Amino acid sequence: MTHQETDPVVLSISDGVAVLRLNEPGSMNALSATIKQGMIELVPKVVADETVRAIVITGTGKAFCAGGDIRNMADRRPLAVRERMRTSHDWLELLMLGEKPVITIVNGVAAGAGLSLALIGDIILCADDAKFRAGFPGLGAVPDLGAIWTLPRAVGVPRAKDILLSNREVLAAEALSIGLVSRLLPSTSLMEEGMKLAKQLASGPSVSLGLTKSLMRKAFETDLAAFFDAEANAQVLAFSSEDFDEGVAAFLGKRKPCFTGR
Repeated sequence: MTHQETDPVVLSISDGVAVLRLNEPGSMNALSATIKQGMIELVPKVVADETVRAIVITGTGKAFCAGGDIRNMADRRPLAVRERMRTSHDWLELLMLGEKPVITIVNGVAAGAGLSLALIGDIILCADDAKFRAGFPGLGAVPDLGAIWTLPRAVGVPRAKDILLSNREVLAAEALSIGLVSRLLPSTSLMEEGMKLAKQLASGPSVSLGLTKSLMRKAFETDLAAFFDAEANAQVLAFSSEDFDEGVAAFLGKRKPCFTGR
């Protein structure tokens, strides 16, 4: 399944992987009204699609996403701003709270809301020439799309404050060293390696992967006793899945498992 190459967000689905590619390279894939509308329409579809078992987000051209589009910010009335934020939060929550693994493939500049978007990846792959910047202080805006929630969890509070308050540029090598990204790859093989990983996740035990993603979030939100309860309940679900039956059979049979995601 593919959308037209002229769409603001190009969707392609194959081998259990849905790729959402921001596609306005002329504006460095800034989050225009048209790109936002594309995400509003497409994210719920890929999350609900039972054939999709992994989701990739990337950009067209030399940028991942240059942040918010100033043209979207003309209406500064409180209700208008809150409504714009709410519509973005709706699709972000589907990706961040959903069970399907999300890979963000940062193919270039990720600034402002683009940094925030990169950080929603469960696994963040980064080109060796990518650059990151908070961007928000330059406009007098507050970091949004979850950056104040995700960045400290990735790099720690002191580094997150440095990045978000100073507005300094973070190059790819530093991003890897501080934990802002998961893996650093040559730009020439970034998409190839990213899709290889996405297909690996899509063919994996979806039940346990989803539960792992959920438990990791709970680990930051609950005390130890409550976490242990959630862990036990998650393991009950995992052990009762068809994937677990297949994993055990494959292990005992000394063969590669063929998971179905059930």
